[in-house]
Amino acid sequence: MTSEQPPVAKRVPHDRVHHGDTVTDEYFWLQDREDPDTVAYLEAENAFTTAATAHLASLRETLFNEVKARTKETDLSVPTRKGGFWYYTRTEEGRQYGIHCRVRAADGRTAPPEIGDGTPLPGEEILLDGNALAGDSDFFALGTFDVSVDGNLLAYSADFSGDERFTLRIKDLRTGEDLPDVIEDVFYGSAWAADGSTLFYTRVDDAWRPYRVLRHSLGSGSTDDAIVFEEPDERFWVSIELTRSERFLLIDVNSKVTSEVLVIPADAPLTEPRSIAPRRQGVEYSVEHHGHRFLILHNDGAEDFALSYTSVDTPGSWTTLIEHEPGTRLLQVDAFSGHLVVSLRRDGLTGIRVVPLQGSAPYDIAFPEPLYSVGPEANLEYDTTSFRLHYVSMVTPDSVYDCNLDSGELTLRKQKPVLGDFDPSRYEQHREWAIADDGTRVPISIVARKGTPRDGSAPATLYGYGSYESSMDPWFSIPRLSLLDRGVIFAIAHIRGGGEMGRRWYDEGKLLAKKNTFTDFIACAQHLVKAGWTASDRLVARGGSAGGLLMGAVANLAPESFGGIVAQVPFVDALNTILDPSLPLTVTEWEEWGNPLADPEVYAYMKSYTPYENVRSVQYPPILAVTSLNDTRVLFHEPAKWVARLRAVSPSTKVLLKTEMGAGHGGPSGRYDAWREEAFVSAWLLDQVGKAS
Repeated sequence: MTSEQPPVAKRVPHDRVHHGDTVTDEYFWLQDREDPDTVAYLEAENAFTTAATAHLASLRETLFNEVKARTKETDLSVPTRKGGFWYYTRTEEGRQYGIHCRVRAADGRTAPPEIGDGTPLPGEEILLDGNALAGDSDFFALGTFDVSVDGNLLAYSADFSGDERFTLRIKDLRTGEDLPDVIEDVFYGSAWAADGSTLFYTRVDDAWRPYRVLRHSLGSGSTDDAIVFEEPDERFWVSIELTRSERFLLIDVNSKVTSEVLVIPADAPLTEPRSIAPRRQGVEYSVEHHGHRFLILHNDGAEDFALSYTSVDTPGSWTTLIEHEPGTRLLQVDAFSGHLVVSLRRDGLTGIRVVPLQGSAPYDIAFPEPLYSVGPEANLEYDTTSFRLHYVSMVTPDSVYDCNLDSGELTLRKQKPVLGDFDPSRYEQHREWAIADDGTRVPISIVARKGTPRDGSAPATLYGYGSYESSMDPWFSIPRLSLLDRGVIFAIAHIRGGGEMGRRWYDEGKLLAKKNTFTDFIACAQHLVKAGWTASDRLVARGGSAGGLLMGAVANLAPESFGGIVAQVPFVDALNTILDPSLPLTVTEWEEWGNPLADPEVYAYMKSYTPYENVRSVQYPPILAVTSLNDTRVLFHEPAKWVARLRAVSPSTKVLLKTEMGAGHGGPSGRYDAWREEAFVSAWLLDQVGKAS
């Protein structure tokens, strides 16, 4: 076999029997990453992909350079106040990772320091340089970055392979030296107690589920760390956080549909955690501390959530603060000494509501564009009248505002620079609605360069996700400009299974209603064609992770509707994964997809849509699958098996598999590497729609 020929994976029959149904999985052997044949197959696929896309090398370099030329490489985030310091991150030209810094705050100063041209601020203290920490490693990611309440210590953890297993260290910010404390194999996040010498963190079990909260005292070995909480139910994940008021540590315990919060006083870290409200199946709640009460955002008798409170001293019954309003999904509450700020979603758009606690009536912050996304930024101070938010649209770059909570006045602190001749007035954004098979109206967000024809001649890409109530709200992208300027339309299908239209939107796209996610996406694709935005052979579908399952499903259901498909870290072997409780995340996923191991109806339903089981002998559009060897969320073998079966069953289909051999679920970690990865995908996409020249 040469790199010019498609790889052919060996076929080794492996029978699986469930509910009396026998299925042969001839590529089961690809699950063994220690098998030299597995690695050889992945490397052969990479070599073939390299050869098949060699003609795009010049275009890839052009696209990369366009992103680089539009990006302010030496830049600085808006500083955020916490205690006596302003914290920020900056980047330097030619360096892959951010540099985390702080400067002392001038007494009485409430506005952040001017950030100028993005160079270091006067009096800068570098807390952590990601470039120095990464060294020569091909991959680097932070898992926690947590400064103690007194500002003296930094807990940080790093992953150098992409498998999301982190090593935690503690840096003394007064000396700049790491302490001897080193804790291996921790998960994301941490929380400091008020004493500045006790740190809480989490660990995962063999199925990669964070199930334990541990307590570490500085100077003690990690083997002496006490188990503060352990969750035996494999459906639940645990996490730890410190409230904004810095008075309580919260242990959050969540499954897909049920939650419980336990509390520890931050000034008494040895105290046994107590439950604010015992878990009840199907009831979700989150907690925010506010003075004498705990605020509780919940769905108990409130599909789109309501806001209540209970006593800090004796948590018990809940008193309602904000009633349930069908169609207005409450997402988050941020509590400050004199105000509450509620993040919400209504009519397919996000919003911010301010609730003053004295005198004034609640109000919603207004924004001028028809499509946008808005949400809270880092707001670390409790005693403040300023709320920081993030705003973006498909034509307006990411913007950071401070809102005066008393007046509602917005002050723009920074808009992400886009260098060169970028002018947002050259682009237009639209909201349209597709009609699903059952008559449901499905929103689509569209952005195009002004003057793009509406006669079906323009190429387009349609992005989708549609799982876990995760919403694909409008966002701005510098790499996307390279597509728009070449006449490519970009659209987002806000399909069921996501949360764009409230909790019911999610419920109607999960479990035994999951197929709505796929048919909604196809309806959106067909709408774009009927409305003259594009034609089917010039429309490329794109999605990743659970959105990659979407890509595989729509490829099987309606291959004629697309001119190409990009599936990134795709969850395409979903049934086999969800049948195996030893694999990462499986048991926790049963409340999202159903339990095919126990329920024959779920088994049959999943088998009828999962991409790997439903590959057909039809002409598929060209497919690009991208994965990572060290991914712990969607294991590499899923796209590898899918591609192997596509080659065998539909040999005329042009399918490519690209595997990052040293990365995880998010792909390459360095920003320049990520730009090159995006340039690779964009060049392939342009090639499919005849815009590669």
